[in-house]
This record gives sequence, C-alpha cells and structure tokens, in this order.
Amino acid sequence: MSASDPSPALLGIGDNVVDFYKDRGEFFPGGNALNVPVLAKRYGLARAGYIGLIGSDREGEHVRDSLMREGLWIDRLRQAQGPNGRAVVALDPHGDRVFVASNKGGIRRSLSLRMDSEDIAAIESYGNVHSSVFSFLEHELPRIRRHARSVSFDFSTRHDSDYLAEVCPHITAAFFSGSTMNEAEIAALIAAVSRFGVETIGITRGSDGAIWSHCGKSYRQGIKPATVVDTLGAGDSFLAGYLTGILTGRPVEAALDFAASCAAETCGYYGAFGYPCRPAQ
Repeated sequence: MSASDPSPALLGIGDNVVDFYKDRGEFFPGGNALNVPVLAKRYGLARAGYIGLIGSDREGEHVRDSLMREGLWIDRLRQAQGPNGRAVVALDPHGDRVFVASNKGGIRRSLSLRMDSEDIAAIESYGNVHSSVFSFLEHELPRIRRHARSVSFDFSTRHDSDYLAEVCPHITAAFFSGSTMNEAEIAALIAAVSRFGVETIGITRGSDGAIWSHCGKSYRQGIKPATVVDTLGAGDSFLAGYLTGILTGRPVEAALDFAASCAAETCGYYGAFGYPCRPAQ
C-alpha cells in the first residue's frame, strides 16, 4: 500500500459474522463492515480492504478464506481463540429471511478492536472507511476520523438521540434501515443527523426504495426489477454500490441508480456475496 495511491479505495473496519440458513443447512460469510468493501470491489472499486477480528473456529477460517478469494487486503485481520460471530436465519411465513438468534458477535464482543500504528497507516492509505453499529468501534471513531478523508457508518435500525450524539460528530455519511418508518419520522431523523454536520444521510426501506440527503438536497431512489432468490445482503449491496459510485466520481443520482441495480443483483443469489459452507458434522 502507498499513502499516495490516488485510486478509489475503501477500508471496512469492524463486524463480520457467518449467517447460518436453517432451511439450507449452510452458512455464508457476512456482516455489514465486511460486506460493503467486498461488494464495492466487485462493483469496480480499485482497492478494498478489511480490518476485523475472526474466531478460531471453522466459521472464522471460512470468513478469512472468502476474503482471500475475493482479493481483499486483509494484512491487519486479527484472529483470536473463541467463536466467530454467528447469526441464525430462518424463513418467515411469507418466505422472507429473518434473524432469529445470534451469539452477539462471538469473540469479537469480548475483544473489541483497538487501532494501532499499522491500522492508522492503512486508514491513511485507503482514505475512506466504512463501519457499523455492530462493530463495537465507537471508542475508536474519533481517531479514525482524524486520519480518514471520509467515514461512513451503518446504524441499522438504531437512532436514539444519545447514540447519534456519540457517533455522528465523527462520521461523514450515516446510513439507516428505515422500512418501518413513515415519512415524518424519516424527515425528523435526517434533520437530527444533519445538525451534527453529517454530509450524507441515507435511509433504505426495502421494497419501498431509499430516501437520501446529500449536502441538504433530497433524493429518492426506487428499486430495480429483480429475480428474488434471497434478499439478505441487498441493503449492504445498495450501500456498497452507492459508495462505489461516489468514490469513482458519479453524481449522487447516478450513484443511487447504480446502487439500486447492485441491490437487485444481490437478490438473485444466496448470501451477501456467496461462498456457502456446511457446518462440520
């Protein structure tokens, strides 16, 4: 890596899991902070990397192997004795996938990441960082922000005022899952986050598309036609597509349109980015 490398790049820092599909008896690598850089590289970003903590079990090794096969930079990937993060996914009565259980991040929850000088060098080299609410990384966000050009953060469904006040001063883009929110609630959330100086605020709403705010201007993006096999990971694909579009110089409207196409593509296969594996018997 070179700190002067001008090519568009993204570094994910934080959560990873395996998603175990009960109906298929398979698990897939996943986790927002991992999915986004993997998918961004697939969508054309020149460089993508990941810093995180994997377990010492088969699931952790599968996460590492999947990242290597995708060609991500993982020189700062840590491995610790204990279970990898794991979520159990089932089908609801409508055939949609829902999370029914997890081990709360596995070993990653007990041993939260601390950025050292080599991590900081990677942040400076990549320039653009993505993390999430599931990464247990709030304590490191001020340092990350000081060394990064941009920091995007996925809040999932969490947007209580105390948490916004803790995180938002240290990020440049905030993403939320808002499928249960009405228009007034979305407008209030955008206003609340904007007060912290966050440049980009995005709310994805599943089949209802996305509502975006960038530098005070509002945008709406509908979904694209898709052959739906599995919707898990479509939201992360949308974010990865959007960030790829922005980092490669596309206007916001074009980046959102590209993001919708990426999400539709992900619906056509199992897992956030593939690589099924069966548990040891």
